[in-house]
Amino acid sequence: MATHHVTFIYYFGVSGDPFPDFNATLEGSWNAVGEYSDDWSVSAMEKIESEDGGYCFKGAVQLDDSQTGQVFKWGVRFHRGETSTWAIPQEIKSHESRARFRSFRFDGAAQTERFYLTHCRHLGANKYKKSDGTWGICFRVWAPKAKEVELVFGSLWNADDPTKTPLSQGESLLREKLAGGYIGNDSSGIDTTLPRIAMIKREGGIWETPADHDYLQDFEALNHKLYMYRIKRDDDSQLYRTDLYSRCQAGFGATDPATDSWGELLSDLAGRVSCSVTVDPDTVVKEFEVPAWPEAPADFIPTEEFWEDEFTDKQVPQQVQDLIIYELHLGALGFGSGKPGTLKDAMALLDHIVGLNANAVELLPLSEFAGGAQNWGYATSHYFAIEYGGGGRDQFKHFVKECHRRGLAVIMDVVYNHYDHDAERAERYYDSPVPERDTFYWYEGRSDDYRYLEHRGWGDKWYRGGYVKNQSSGDAPAYHEEMVRAMFVSSAVALAREFHIDGFRVDQTTSIHGYNRLRANDAEVPNANIYGAKLLREFGRTVRLFHPGIMLMAEDHSEWDEVLKPVEQDGMGFDGRWYSDFYHHLAGDTKSDGKAKLLLQAARNSFGGGEDLKLDSFSGALWNSQFQKIVYNESHDEAGNSSGPFWDPTWKDGDEESKKCTSHRTIKVAANAQPLIGETRKYAEARCRFAWGITALSAGTPMFLFGEEVGAEKRFKYSAVIDFKEDLHGMREGIGKSLYRFYSDVNKLRLDHPALRSRNIDIVHVRNDTRVVVFRRWKGDRSFLIFASLADQPYANGYIVNNSRIESGPWREVFNSDSFDYGGDNVGNGGQTLWCDNGRIEAVVPFNGFVVFSH
Repeated sequence: MATHHVTFIYYFGVSGDPFPDFNATLEGSWNAVGEYSDDWSVSAMEKIESEDGGYCFKGAVQLDDSQTGQVFKWGVRFHRGETSTWAIPQEIKSHESRARFRSFRFDGAAQTERFYLTHCRHLGANKYKKSDGTWGICFRVWAPKAKEVELVFGSLWNADDPTKTPLSQGESLLREKLAGGYIGNDSSGIDTTLPRIAMIKREGGIWETPADHDYLQDFEALNHKLYMYRIKRDDDSQLYRTDLYSRCQAGFGATDPATDSWGELLSDLAGRVSCSVTVDPDTVVKEFEVPAWPEAPADFIPTEEFWEDEFTDKQVPQQVQDLIIYELHLGALGFGSGKPGTLKDAMALLDHIVGLNANAVELLPLSEFAGGAQNWGYATSHYFAIEYGGGGRDQFKHFVKECHRRGLAVIMDVVYNHYDHDAERAERYYDSPVPERDTFYWYEGRSDDYRYLEHRGWGDKWYRGGYVKNQSSGDAPAYHEEMVRAMFVSSAVALAREFHIDGFRVDQTTSIHGYNRLRANDAEVPNANIYGAKLLREFGRTVRLFHPGIMLMAEDHSEWDEVLKPVEQDGMGFDGRWYSDFYHHLAGDTKSDGKAKLLLQAARNSFGGGEDLKLDSFSGALWNSQFQKIVYNESHDEAGNSSGPFWDPTWKDGDEESKKCTSHRTIKVAANAQPLIGETRKYAEARCRFAWGITALSAGTPMFLFGEEVGAEKRFKYSAVIDFKEDLHGMREGIGKSLYRFYSDVNKLRLDHPALRSRNIDIVHVRNDTRVVVFRRWKGDRSFLIFASLADQPYANGYIVNNSRIESGPWREVFNSDSFDYGGDNVGNGGQTLWCDNGRIEAVVPFNGFVVFSH
């Protein structure tokens, strides 16, 4: 009987060898004589260098030609010492199964089956090693419905040059003087001196450039070239599209030439619609600031050299429970500039953050987004590119390194629940204008099914009824497409490997796995939820395969246990989830009916109002903080963009009344939005200290929004970042000096004591009428007792608590939020040691504050 060789190649899809200590076996549904079998065979694989600059595992089997037409299953298992891991993270396309394997139909001849763990070095513009050892470049794009795809190059010129001559290779100018970088759908902006290259369609709907094309033989000659794809869509329409795997987009402003007046400067052009740019991911600009662009080859150094001095003796935290997170948005920095803040401004803030004893920086999304850093960034268009309006990919690497040198972990906020809201040159209708064939979006049924919606006011957009909403601000991605899921997951791997990110915060995971509904009639779309969950499991499995200790956090408002279940147990593998109820019970400055809203209610009943507060409701949230929660007294969502408690549904977003009734910063909530002067400011700052102290000393992982530490009071609006900037540096030396010192000291208290970073918490006393909650924190033989009060008068003569769970013996006061150092009245216990006898302890407790005792 004749047999035929079937070769299997498992590509890592990244540079270098991420698995140096691993071996691999090939496993498949065939037996020793090459026939199908439900008892899978196992054989060793060989690790070899791959042409993309990385490595792969390669194996082969002989299949009998009698099996022609048979569908076989296969996969790869990694081995390291005594442990092994199934190395196929992707689940099969079935809403009824979570099985993970690859399959192929044997065609009765020699064939090769390929699997890409990631597409980081497969899709996009990537260098590859030729047979002579030199580097060429290959462009690949996934456009399964396209009839033709052509690679074209954009032009770039000096804006002061009226002849608009394209820059020659190696020539560079100040970025602010560069023009061009945009190709219109009328073909304007193409560099006509360069070839247009027809691409070849390969298996799976991937188009690639010919390997033998003369112009693509020298990678360095094409480094920093501008390019786009001309897509002939399935209806024969022809449009220009960006590369969704682009590592760099040329523009760094907010202007879309298709709809706005544009002066042809890159500084005005929105990156989401500009040309994509070829870059070498294996090099980094040596200096943080290089004003010229494209940078000269001499400006670059190898990545290995760049990262050599990444760490010092200051240890970077590696567990979520050990973090104190400083949530930061670049665009809000750079006070007084009138422009969005940048990574340069963030670098200047690092010592400020270190001085707070925070040990992690969580950045609002930095992947290329609509608005050019003028908004929050939750509208991603290109997941592999870093927003150039904020400084771009090389400056971001410098930023991460400087964080690590200071002992700060870097957490990246990523958005997989929707794309850029106007993704016309990116995901939207990429290779087909037909809604039900919209490659990157989930669509139910046929567009003609929704014509009846016209009478509802949809007008000529009646077809919108078939898209899926998920309580985020855009249409749901096509989670059922493995290539769509792979784009998200691969981009995360690229961020972790290329930029040395320590962790991720994934935006609105509940939108991905639980909130999907049809726009037409609000009907549930269960399959979208099922495939969304597949994405999150594949995300967890893949990033943890590369980086087992990476820290993963989910903005998840469900209680689904699978979110926090380890990937080894078929869960999503998140280490913690955002706990919005903690905020709603603590601050409550949003529409959150039924929550305690402690700060808001205390401020409304200020100066002797004496009404009960729902401390019992809040204490439930405080107790729940132990269950892998990320807790916060303020976040970007609640600092000015959420509907406030007096919101009227008849108002339109953006009108004067609606602007007055959004949420506030903590210090404004604590003052009931009154002017922060005199006694009002004193009370407000005391409540701010209460809010952060009880957050920092909870059993969750504490996080606070930038500016809270100095009493920032301007609303943090999504679309008005520049208008509401505050001078963080100046406030730290002025009006916010005392609050800054308080944040620094209470954070240090937590960091210095494992008992305060543990998940152990016990609420030993709570009363709504006295407005007091008392709780224990412990680890091993070390315990802490926290008395916290939102009463408007101090318990200067002592407050008695009786609870047998409080350890008998001496308790020494180690912290007082009412210290003179923090602008308080110094009402407390003077650092004295108190005695607990059979669960009874009596302590002086300040107004709107807390004291901490150590046993």
